[in-house]
Amino acid sequence: MQIQPYLFFEGRCEEAIEFYRTALGAEVQVMMRYKDGPEPSPEHCLPPNSAEKVMHSCFKIGDSEIMASDGMCSGKPSFQGFSLSVPAKDAADAEKKFSALAAGGKVKMPLGKTFFSPSFGMVEDRFGMGWMVIVPQ
Repeated sequence: MQIQPYLFFEGRCEEAIEFYRTALGAEVQVMMRYKDGPEPSPEHCLPPNSAEKVMHSCFKIGDSEIMASDGMCSGKPSFQGFSLSVPAKDAADAEKKFSALAAGGKVKMPLGKTFFSPSFGMVEDRFGMGWMVIVPQ
């Protein structure tokens, strides 16, 4: 059994996927827009002019699949109580990934050597998604 995260970017899904494509090499597997659904969404479920927003998507980063949507398009994604962990092959790879994810975001713990990893750091990207970059020992 595999558990996959489903992230709601509240109107910024396509922007986030493009960011992860550049930062981590994400590859889009599926992207469906609200306008492509077989039935119109109930009006109370979405704000006006959301036909082009992402109803459902799936993208891969390495071997992991992440599903995502624009959700209710509130414009305020809220990712609290968890982070996504991304392994790096060495310190240089960790620095590259960490720097890419930190662009426009906030460093929570600078990348550095710890007792459990030669290179580990925590960052919140510009969408508010928490990431932990780690070189496994």
